Amino acid sequence: MLARRFLWIITGIVVLTLAAALGYRMFGAQIMRAAMVPPISFAQSRQDAVPDYTTPAMWLARPELERDPSRWTPPGYAAAPHPAVAVFYVAPTTYLLRDRWNAPLQNREADTRSILFTQTQASVFNGIGGVWAPRYRQATFGAFLTGSADAQASLDLAYGDVLAAFDLFLRSIPADQPVIIAGHSQGALHATRLLKDRVAGTPLARRIIAVYLGGWPVSTTADLPAMGLPACTSAGQPGCVVAWQSFAEPADPSIIIDAYNASTGLTGAPRRGTPMLCVNPITGAPASAAPASANLGSLEPGADFLSLTVVPGKVGARCENGLLLVGNPPPAFGRYVLPGNNFHVYDYALFWANLRADAEKRADALAARR
Repeated sequence: MLARRFLWIITGIVVLTLAAALGYRMFGAQIMRAAMVPPISFAQSRQDAVPDYTTPAMWLARPELERDPSRWTPPGYAAAPHPAVAVFYVAPTTYLLRDRWNAPLQNREADTRSILFTQTQASVFNGIGGVWAPRYRQATFGAFLTGSADAQASLDLAYGDVLAAFDLFLRSIPADQPVIIAGHSQGALHATRLLKDRVAGTPLARRIIAVYLGGWPVSTTADLPAMGLPACTSAGQPGCVVAWQSFAEPADPSIIIDAYNASTGLTGAPRRGTPMLCVNPITGAPASAAPASANLGSLEPGADFLSLTVVPGKVGARCENGLLLVGNPPPAFGRYVLPGNNFHVYDYALFWANLRADAEKRADALAARR
């Protein structure tokens, strides 16, 4: 009797799981909007005061901070004791609540996630660079599920913080120091605007080693011309943009494509139907394929999801229709995969060692050019 009851419980769980999956496929967007988009207007939303970036507490990472997650390295790697490069890194969305349109500057859960992303992503650059990563009043996750004016206002406010932090960063580093700009997801979006507003057509453009935009679609015709830097076309090319979005197969990027097609690029032109930039982090070039054997090392989580080690030769990748396809879902990265086999959370981790080597090679090329 007990065994039969247990069987019925398991059967019920399976049925509920299948029903939930079917419901998501049919009504996923509506469900996510209802669960994540703030029910108040932007004007009604609480906002923290404008951050003062002269205060060290307003930075997740900064070279003189005593506890700097960007200085972390996995076994076998070390951070440069005297980095010659300045890195400006913008963390992705980590605030998931719907009580306000912009995150508070101090929130324990969001802070924990931001520190983890800074550790696992910005650490890519610590072999050559000192990382500056601002805390900012990021737009909440729900802002990316609606095209409303409230959502745009929340993104504009977040960008205002990032812009202020970037200006302080530039004032604080030597006037001739080489620079890397990097971001992920929402952070990559804000980085594209920084390029348009602070890099394009300025002397700073000649100091840029590379720009790394993981997990955000960049139009080659509606965005890139306004950013002032070309797409990277080969490994070791300095002064260019690397952008990629990681999907396992079968890939369903419809959520990304729908939002992309409904948006306007940095040039003011519609993005609809325009090509998306994909630069393969393994090869450093667009429209290229690389076998798993060419992957120098993915930052692979252990069974406890806390220990991290660099494991080479596990994940290959190829660019196709603006997406970076990694083949079958990598088993070690099974948690936190987004709908459509979107490995967004792992955009940096899957190619950690290659991105590190890529940045170093481009830095050497810029130094040789200068």
